[in-house]
Amino acid sequence: MIVAEHLSKTFGAKRAVTDVSFTVAPGKVTGFLGPNGAGKSTTMRMIVGLDRPSAGRVTVDGRDYRRLSSPLTEVGVLLDAKAVHTGRTARDHLRAMAATHGIPRTRVDEVIEITGLGSVAKKRAGGFSLGMGQRLGIAAALLGDPHTLILDEPVNGLDPEGVMWVRRFVRHAASEGKTVLLSSHLMSEMSMTADHLIVLGRGRVLADAPLPEIVEQWTSMKVTVRSPKASELAERVARDDVSVTRSSDDLLEVTGLTAATIGDLAAEHRIPLHELTPSTGTLEDAYLRLTGDEVEYKTKDI
Repeated sequence: MIVAEHLSKTFGAKRAVTDVSFTVAPGKVTGFLGPNGAGKSTTMRMIVGLDRPSAGRVTVDGRDYRRLSSPLTEVGVLLDAKAVHTGRTARDHLRAMAATHGIPRTRVDEVIEITGLGSVAKKRAGGFSLGMGQRLGIAAALLGDPHTLILDEPVNGLDPEGVMWVRRFVRHAASEGKTVLLSSHLMSEMSMTADHLIVLGRGRVLADAPLPEIVEQWTSMKVTVRSPKASELAERVARDDVSVTRSSDDLLEVTGLTAATIGDLAAEHRIPLHELTPSTGTLEDAYLRLTGDEVEYKTKDI
């Protein structure tokens, strides 16, 4: 379990993290989201002792990371896949790490096999593609078979097979009772992987709740309606709290009413329906609404 209590971090005049508190519980995948500059990386660095908090504290299973006697076997970390000696082979890099904790070489061979590095294990890491570098970083995080995993953008640069493997792996790790903190900018992938979300914006916690709850709270239910009398139906459902968008002569998108209510109105006024399809918003929709005013580095529309 990871527990952050009133964490703050300043760099000179810049406040990167402000009074951040959260708990990452075992047995579920916790997604860690936020725009660039939101404080995610700084927070993860504070968890593993790379940055010292200006205020507050963070513990892993009740202890400061820097006081762990065997960090690799307790916390697996992927923050920067490029943090590797480029002249070493993948196998030598992992063996050097293993030697610091008395981890047997057989475990090195296991994680090489698990992460699909077998064909490049004897090649120097400096020549790796982005995807192969990510696989090596994940292998290093898994080396000590830790109970806690902290993975920052683990699917960055991976091919579809690798992305699917990461998804299955973290879900399996959570099912075994492990603590998993996963950061990503890929909303579609996060929606299929995470159980719970912590969302940061400008260094503060914007949301800390189960994924379905965040999607429900920050998106609107839409109902797609197709009818040869779409104009009449639009008039019947119109009210101040209902939005109706007409996509074509016979197609409406209605926000603010349930499919059941629309169906009842249509039946009451003998309006035929050819389609009545409710749909919830996506995680991407929710994320953009939630963080819309908290983006530090805004791009210009073109």
